[in-house]
Amino acid sequence: MNILVTGAKGMVGTALVANLKNIKENKNQTRPNLQIDEIYEYDLDSTLEQLDVYCRKADFVFNLAGVNRPKNPEDFMKGNFGFASILLDTLKKYNNKAAIMLSSSIQATLSGRFGDSEYGRSKKAGEELFFSYATETGAKVAVYRFPNLMGHSRPKYNSAVSTFCWAVANDEPFTVNDRNTELELLYIDDLVEGMFDLMEGREIHCEFDGVETVMDPDGRYCCVPVTHKVTLGEIVDLLHEFKQQPSTLMMPKMPEGSFAKKLYSLYLTYLPAEKFKYALKMNVDDRGSFTELIHTADCGQVSINISKPGITKGQHWHNSKWELFIVVAGHGLIQERNIHTGETVEFEVSGDKIEAVHMIPGWTHNIINLSETENLVTVMTCNEIFNPERPDTFFEPV
Repeated sequence: MNILVTGAKGMVGTALVANLKNIKENKNQTRPNLQIDEIYEYDLDSTLEQLDVYCRKADFVFNLAGVNRPKNPEDFMKGNFGFASILLDTLKKYNNKAAIMLSSSIQATLSGRFGDSEYGRSKKAGEELFFSYATETGAKVAVYRFPNLMGHSRPKYNSAVSTFCWAVANDEPFTVNDRNTELELLYIDDLVEGMFDLMEGREIHCEFDGVETVMDPDGRYCCVPVTHKVTLGEIVDLLHEFKQQPSTLMMPKMPEGSFAKKLYSLYLTYLPAEKFKYALKMNVDDRGSFTELIHTADCGQVSINISKPGITKGQHWHNSKWELFIVVAGHGLIQERNIHTGETVEFEVSGDKIEAVHMIPGWTHNIINLSETENLVTVMTCNEIFNPERPDTFFEPV
């Protein structure tokens, strides 16, 4: 299958092309039904001669080209309707009935606050052009009215989320006019997966009730069903939490598929290179060191413990706190004793065979570096963040 992507250097085009290449080069094996031979990238610096060749050879077309911030309002129609006409005429020139996807916008509903939108009118005109093309040629046409898109794009351009991410990551000032303003956001990875579904013939159809998307198997439009409705205030608050993470170590809750998980990934793409790395506080003494790595909102913390040769650490027990000790380098011995029954267990551990050992509540425990020359390095997870006011940690030798 040969794929033509117009607007290939835009936010969506860049992400889509990169992921199409992953399938083409067999790096992404989650879509075994897709066989991609060539990817034709068309953008502002391409020529009409190139478009002519691409339209002759393409088996599938993603039309992402468009204008959203022209200098003159009349350029909306020229960019969003005019190019679409050229593209479709070129396909008709070669009687190429390749399936074609159109990237439209929720603004094309011309409803609510979009009721007097030049941009929306140009998108609506483009939609009707594509529907007419489908009727005339019999080619499959999939029109997507995307809500606000969320991906790496130029800040201070057409995405408030990108602007906020960039500003927070780079310590730049920004203004939130109304924290209660709600956005419906579609994350770029979800959009790309939706395009792969379309290529496999598994697209989701819908209709529109005003600006609201209504799933409808017989709907005229197509949609990516995974979107997030969040306020500007919620976005900014999360970004400030992300910014503080290197100093607080606190990672906010980010369940699978959540908006927070996607926003954090996007935020990281705006970090300047000097912020890729940050220092951690090492608690160092003559026994070695102990460093907290990550705190979580609901799953405790992760730390790294380094014990010098011959050193014993621990010698304490907890009422409810539990830990996992995972030796990743060196050779050691973990000992545990039930403080009520006196029962004892011990485990010889090594970085050559990585294992996790439970520190059980009510069992005093230690970890001994058995080496005379090498440090013992242990990853330690705990079900709660250490609170000096309620440490739940009581000294008692094993």
